[in-house]
Amino acid sequence: MRKLKITVLVDWNTIPDDDPEFHADPLPPVTEYHVINALRELGHKVAVAGVKDSVSELVGVLSEQRPQMVFNLVEVFHGDRSQDRNIAGLLELMNLPYTGTGPDGLLLCRDKGLCKRILNAHRIRVPAFFTSRPGRRTVIPARFPLPAIVKPLYGDGSDGIANASLVDSAARLLERVEYVHGNWRQPAIVEEYISGREMYVATLGNNRLDVLPPREIFFDSAAGNGPEISTYHVKFNPAYQEKWNIHFGFAELAQQQIERIRRICSRAAHALHIRDYGRIDLRLTADGRIVVLEVNPNPDLAYGEEVAESAEHASISYHSLIERILRHAVRRQAGR
Repeated sequence: MRKLKITVLVDWNTIPDDDPEFHADPLPPVTEYHVINALRELGHKVAVAGVKDSVSELVGVLSEQRPQMVFNLVEVFHGDRSQDRNIAGLLELMNLPYTGTGPDGLLLCRDKGLCKRILNAHRIRVPAFFTSRPGRRTVIPARFPLPAIVKPLYGDGSDGIANASLVDSAARLLERVEYVHGNWRQPAIVEEYISGREMYVATLGNNRLDVLPPREIFFDSAAGNGPEISTYHVKFNPAYQEKWNIHFGFAELAQQQIERIRRICSRAAHALHIRDYGRIDLRLTADGRIVVLEVNPNPDLAYGEEVAESAEHASISYHSLIERILRHAVRRQAGR
């Protein structure tokens, strides 16, 4: 594809004070550096713009830089993750093409309850669930299945999820709901716990999707008393992973199961307006049911993380992955 003038839009607190354009490799390496470095090595002209809490400053910077494409890596505005959709909306108001999911998809996926209702409407299996809002009495639906997982309704990246989030009684459920209300200051979602193999499936594209090989998280505690859900420590703490023999790899599945997962993930991505790239988290039960847990727009693109690892397993190098995302955004903008 032709070389572009690109602004990479990042959260302001990811920018090193002594290296605002990400020319040096920071330790530890970060997503922003990986993406920016790949774009430069692909021959594109790259500038960086940090987003904090001023709309007028952001508009000024983008108006000055006048990019042909914005590579959008913003996750938060004014300290609020749910405002990511408004950054995408601002780019649309400015008529600037950008990578990733738009404001509609970001909104649909941010609210975990709304996301599951939409998937239900498309006949995609999700856990039984209900939500509880602060200041209101929590009513547990009749015959709601236990155990269950309690987490923040608008959480991201395992925010607010710990081993204590997995509850096996009504009393513990109500206690954890109050914890979410008090500590995270947002509604709680209570989901049926789905026992089974947990997988992360990345998608690339728009109208026709490439569904990449499923990565699996293996909970292999020999004593059988280790964690059963993907908490923050399970995902990001190497010492904790070593203690409980938790590791990531690629799922070994029958071809029929792979095809079913591909179809379901494609339907989920389309239903929730995922654009260019995304990730669907699911569990495969012992009796072969595929249950979608989360749909993630604009997931982490760090080298060596879920999307990049799946791409590499499909013989797509990291630079090719970034170029494909860029190409999908260009073609989408052109209506192709």
